[in-house]
Amino acid sequence: MVAEDGFRDVFYSAQDGLKLHARVYGEGNPGLPVVCLPGLTRNARDFHALAKKLSTHETEGRKVIAFDYRGRGLSDYDRDWRRYDVAVEAADIISGLVALGVEHAAFIGTSRGGLIIMTLAGSRPTLIKAVVLNDIGPVVEGDGLAQIRAYLQRSPKPATLDEAIKIQKTVHGEAFPALNEDDWERFTAALYKEEQGRLRTDFDPNLLKPLKAINLNRPLPALWPLFDGLAATPLLTVRGENSRLLSSRTLEEMATRHPTMQQIVVPGQGHAPLLETGSLPREISAFIRRAEKSLQTREERRHSSASVP
Repeated sequence: MVAEDGFRDVFYSAQDGLKLHARVYGEGNPGLPVVCLPGLTRNARDFHALAKKLSTHETEGRKVIAFDYRGRGLSDYDRDWRRYDVAVEAADIISGLVALGVEHAAFIGTSRGGLIIMTLAGSRPTLIKAVVLNDIGPVVEGDGLAQIRAYLQRSPKPATLDEAIKIQKTVHGEAFPALNEDDWERFTAALYKEEQGRLRTDFDPNLLKPLKAINLNRPLPALWPLFDGLAATPLLTVRGENSRLLSSRTLEEMATRHPTMQQIVVPGQGHAPLLETGSLPREISAFIRRAEKSLQTREERRHSSASVP
């Protein structure tokens, strides 16, 4: 049953039996579905505004699926924090798409979600028909990751949403001068849940253990071979103007390796841009539409050449 706010909650089992959650918008809509993958400690609610816009378009409404990884949102927490791992989470997404009967889709990945997409491109390339990478690339800047880790380790515990919004503004306000009050409230509310009258971050605290284990005194391994797996896939990369995780230098190298890659630099936002703001929904929708038409044209040519005696 679809709720009043436009989505249906779906629960499915991972390969190890963990119960995982996804939101499905626009069920029954034709066309190429869209799969939305959030950042490290984020969840499906991050994509609510964008998913509603993509799924309710007057002429091109699409099915949109937004996932909660294990340990986030409405998905079960894993007893073994070592399984909070990109490869495991990629396998979880495959299980979810199988359960939903989705054979291929356009993928939108914010931060960690983009790493999962690149992993999927290596293991299930036919699954991915178009990609939007939101402020992530094959080189993750160590100082940006250090900033994220430091914030999460000392993250305050607000009592109210208003207090939480003030904290987020204090921490991220310099990197996100473009956000308005509604943006801050929407961004912050998606990070928390209410338990026993208090706010709690909506993720397993054990998620920080793999992050703590990373030695930031050494350069992080570059993932260019995984990125190169997207060479034949329509690609749009979004970078926050003030991002410290995806550098302009890496973005330039990505464009060199993927000459047809489209790119958007979002003014007044850092890591990671809110994809429902400004013209981004329209540009993302147009990109997916172009990718879909290109796929249809190639398929028609393939059938035409196969039918020639």
